[in-house]
Amino acid sequence: MIETLKNDIQRQLLDSSKTLAETAQTQLPTLEKAAEALIATFRAGNKIMTFGNGGSACDAQNFADELVGRFERNRPPLPAISLTVNTSDLTSIANDFGYENVFSRQLEAHAKPGDIAVAISTSGNSANVLKAVEAAKKKNLLVIGLTGRKGGKLKALCDVCVCVPSDTVARIQEAHIAVIQIWCGLIEDALFPNAPKAH
Repeated sequence: MIETLKNDIQRQLLDSSKTLAETAQTQLPTLEKAAEALIATFRAGNKIMTFGNGGSACDAQNFADELVGRFERNRPPLPAISLTVNTSDLTSIANDFGYENVFSRQLEAHAKPGDIAVAISTSGNSANVLKAVEAAKKKNLLVIGLTGRKGGKLKALCDVCVCVPSDTVARIQEAHIAVIQIWCGLIEDALFPNAPKAH
């Protein structure tokens, strides 16, 4: 039994590292393009809004947290909003307008030209994420997507879409958080190169 667990753990770790390696091989230009857009947005004094469901909601919150708080450097806060955190907004919008509108209505309220929407969906087919992206496009926001191998409907709606080359939700989510952490580091290095490291 212990040997079986050990083998399963090893298999999953190796599968995770393989997914990350394949992401590096296939998505590098897309990752770079997204990083450049994020940096340019903050340089212009604009913000990002990020959103997703379940584990992707956690990733959206983590992204905003690392930017508003800090990632590795002690530096000024950056404007980022996760549309997954305000329970009053989420529940009232879901109750009054339907769950598919929980992100789009918030985005319509807070988005301004020059902002970026970061849409996270492992399947690329979450109705509320797609509706928010459509709202973002109507407001002329640049949209960055994080999704899985096929990209779902989300891929065609994004200006830049990172499609992790896996069909396994766990592997896709692991790669998404790795990508987010990489972007946070690149943003800090670009905008605050002289800020001291926090740890």
